[in-house]
Amino acid sequence: MAAQGSGSARGRGSGAAAALALVLLCVLLHGELAESAVYTVGDRGGWSFNTANWPKGKRFRAGDVLAFRYNAKAHNVVPVSAAGYKSCSAPKGVRALTTGNDRVTLKRGTNYFICSFPGHCQAGMKIAVTAA
Repeated sequence: MAAQGSGSARGRGSGAAAALALVLLCVLLHGELAESAVYTVGDRGGWSFNTANWPKGKRFRAGDVLAFRYNAKAHNVVPVSAAGYKSCSAPKGVRALTTGNDRVTLKRGTNYFICSFPGHCQAGMKIAVTAA
């Protein structure tokens, strides 16, 4: 009987260690997620004309989320390169976001977005957001 109890205690010990490791992992992951911020592009006005200056004065980090809120019948959001941002053009085959309530996670570096409806980007419906 003593041997049986000994094996049982050993099993519980390794289970406790595994549970502790799992809890620590969850705490670490939660810390990573808790550091991400969500920004509504254009604030209360949402994603619209003249939002190019919206990022100024804000500090973005890789992993932060941009929430684009807009009238889906009138606008869209297209992630583009620096060249696409400058020329207000989206490369062929790029997927436009079209729900009117889109969320994009920022990558490290400069992230560029335009509205590809004719004339909208040229009228200021574009943003460049740099994430550290």
